[in-house]
Amino acid sequence: MKTCGGFKRTGRILVGVALLGFCAEVRGDAIAELFHQGVEAYRSGNYTGAVSAFQAAADLAPSGGIMQNLGNAEWQAQQVGPAVLAWERALWVDPLERSARANLRFARKAAQLESPQLAWYEVVSTWLPANAWGWLASVSLWIAVGVVLVPHVFRRPKAGWHQAVSALALTLLFLSLPALVGVHSRARVGFVIAKDTPLRMTPTEESQFLGRMASGDPGRVLRIRGRYALIRTPRATGWVENVQFSTVSGRL
Repeated sequence: MKTCGGFKRTGRILVGVALLGFCAEVRGDAIAELFHQGVEAYRSGNYTGAVSAFQAAADLAPSGGIMQNLGNAEWQAQQVGPAVLAWERALWVDPLERSARANLRFARKAAQLESPQLAWYEVVSTWLPANAWGWLASVSLWIAVGVVLVPHVFRRPKAGWHQAVSALALTLLFLSLPALVGVHSRARVGFVIAKDTPLRMTPTEESQFLGRMASGDPGRVLRIRGRYALIRTPRATGWVENVQFSTVSGRL
């Protein structure tokens, strides 16, 4: 009976693994089909359709390549803010996406937009994908701890390479800590996605305007109140509607 039960449990595990593999394959096929639709729409000049297809693909798998193509389609559709946001999100996912970086330089020069102001630890956080720093910190910590404890557990003398590996792991750990702080704070950096967005004195409909912001202007979210976000821009601090502003991390 125990053996039979073991076979049943094994069978359930195998079925679960097979279902996960099938779902991943279906998901991959859906992303590929949406990406193909976006490319075809872009080539035919249907930039609105390309935006819809690339956005749907990005919702399933936000890769740097997909976000880069989404930004291209948004730019061709005369949507400056959404294009800048898409290219910034491409770099958030993949800092090595050179096309997105080049497009941002061109777009900001053409539209006379400023780049977001980053602290030194936020600049460090741009060296790797946002999610990579957490993995690097965890792996470095476990390597450093393991190199110190394993010789004691097995009662063996420490070799010279133990100290070298431990020192390297600790260096990576200490480097990743400010980067993790930078990722957390940089997640609040965002961009105006609507034209002539009013910057309000208070989070109310009747508020006076401090000025208007161009689509693609940068800002940093300080706090949220209802349907308004308090943001700090290079020129002033004020409130904007949430639907008119979006962060690079997509957490607003």
